[in-house]
Amino acid sequence: MVKPLCKEQMIPSVNGSLPGPTINVREGDTLVVHVINNSTYNITVHWHGVFQLKSSWMDGTNMITQCPIQPTYNFTYRFHITGQEGTLLWHAHVLNLRATLHGALIIRPRHSYPFPKPYKEVSLIFEQWWNMDIGRLKLRPAPTSDAYLINGLAGDSNQCSKNRMFELKVVQGKRYLLRIINAALNSHLFFKIANHNVTVVALDAVYTTPYVSDVVMLTPGQTVDALFTADQSTGLYYMTISPYISAHGEPFPAKTTRGLIIYEGANITSSSPVMPSMPELHDTLTAYKFYTSITALAGGPHWTPVPLHVDEKMFITVGLGLELCPLGIKCPGHLGQLYAGSLNNRSFVYPETISLQEAYLNNINGIYTADFPNEPPIKFDYTNFRMRSHSDYKMMFPEKKTSVKTLRFNSTVELVLQNTGIITEESHPMHLHGFNFYVLAYGFGNYDPARDTSRLNLVNPQMRNTVGVPPGGWVVIRFIANNPGAWIFHCHVEAHSQYGIMMAFIVKNGVTPETTLLPPPSNLPQCTRDPAIYESPTTTIDLSY
Repeated sequence: MVKPLCKEQMIPSVNGSLPGPTINVREGDTLVVHVINNSTYNITVHWHGVFQLKSSWMDGTNMITQCPIQPTYNFTYRFHITGQEGTLLWHAHVLNLRATLHGALIIRPRHSYPFPKPYKEVSLIFEQWWNMDIGRLKLRPAPTSDAYLINGLAGDSNQCSKNRMFELKVVQGKRYLLRIINAALNSHLFFKIANHNVTVVALDAVYTTPYVSDVVMLTPGQTVDALFTADQSTGLYYMTISPYISAHGEPFPAKTTRGLIIYEGANITSSSPVMPSMPELHDTLTAYKFYTSITALAGGPHWTPVPLHVDEKMFITVGLGLELCPLGIKCPGHLGQLYAGSLNNRSFVYPETISLQEAYLNNINGIYTADFPNEPPIKFDYTNFRMRSHSDYKMMFPEKKTSVKTLRFNSTVELVLQNTGIITEESHPMHLHGFNFYVLAYGFGNYDPARDTSRLNLVNPQMRNTVGVPPGGWVVIRFIANNPGAWIFHCHVEAHSQYGIMMAFIVKNGVTPETTLLPPPSNLPQCTRDPAIYESPTTTIDLSY
């Protein structure tokens, strides 16, 4: 039972808290998490950004690497965490349950940080809140959220929460490491601290060249590690989050949510907190200045050079389209239809009877097709779409299919992700399970290899597991397919993921036992045809580690 705004509300929770418990490990540890499902929901837990090398069955992706943990059942996740340091997150991976089922996963180094040691570390988890049963969030489109939260608190800019604000007490002159996580279901967020800069030192648990900024931008699923020094005069300073809205008409509240920085010795009763000046709601230039200004810490811990030879090149269009409205029903989407999403005109359909990885391992036909295309079926003006022909109509109504791309083990894959304006130009945070990837370049308009290949950073590009494809623009990423198994690639805006902005890579086995997918654990959850989700909002899960 929680009360971010005006009324107490029963929510699905992990160990009775929002956000859920923080999991702390060191690089090289084996993590064991016992998930006991005492709820009426089907559950999986995804360890967002963890490589899962030789442990892909533990990725926690519903109907991709496992069937869900059904009510009254349990499952133990066990996996090694190697070659990663920094801040990640864990969250449910069944429809909208990650709205309240999420928490921080902090991976500390075995020895020392490649930056000055902080006086204290602080996790900041940003969330979206709805004054309703989250089962209603499966509506298309999703209802507008009522507030944003910082560590479960709505702050003094929201009605009924004046006295419930996250507070960070600091000592003047001390340095703090902020572990910032955007766990919002659908919203990109700006973050600022009044009168203070931060120094970004990691993105998605990969170290960066230190980058000083007065604003941080995170898409859903992204994390930022940033050093913050209490170097201003003694007083009170707001830390503030506000939405970045990349498409007009998106269902996000325009209001901000605040926490409070309190300097030791500040007079709380008589001092007025200093307010930051936040970016405008549609400030795409500020958002992508933050992204494009950061480079990797080349030569730092776990850094590997960019592979220069590319084995597989793919050009993937990313965007929203339409699905025909059933007869006799009034649909809320564009042209009276339902919204659909697609990659290369394929709208992903989850398997229903067995997980994708089990189907692959056991050579079971009829679950998926290995025909995801390397390019869209039709070339068109991607960012300036006009429906003029039957072909254009086809691009507006994507094909619904469980479609995968098969990759040879250890092949290097380059993806050009091209945003489309078929329905609207909108940022899409694309998350790849099982891998980090190099972000080689961003741009606006239609990608032109003759013009844009020279812009690729092959020296020290940032590495991420989630990247925002600019509205009306493109991004080029590259990764090495050195992790056998089935891995989804999807938009981390949950509404878009449910629309079908998703596909899967199946990475084949290598030639040695060390590069071969292990058989599934004996207690892997089994599927049922009745998903039994969203029966009751009164749920809890007992998670221990």
